[in-house]
Amino acid sequence: MSEDDKGKRFLELIDNQNNLQWSIIEKLTFLIKDEWNSSEKQKELESLVEKHSEITKELNSLDVDNSIL
Repeated sequence: MSEDDKGKRFLELIDNQNNLQWSIIEKLTFLIKDEWNSSEKQKELESLVEKHSEITKELNSLDVDNSIL
């Protein structure tokens, strides 16, 4: 993958990660207000956290030579 492609992918991943973080905050806020009584929201939160973790792993793999960060 070229440095330009890595840079573009990096920015895409950061954008996706940011959107996921806001979704995670939204779900957490809902669960806190609902006293953690929504198994549907808990499952959605688990899924979002898993996706966030996958993006983080991909971001880290893009920077194996410390060329991006």
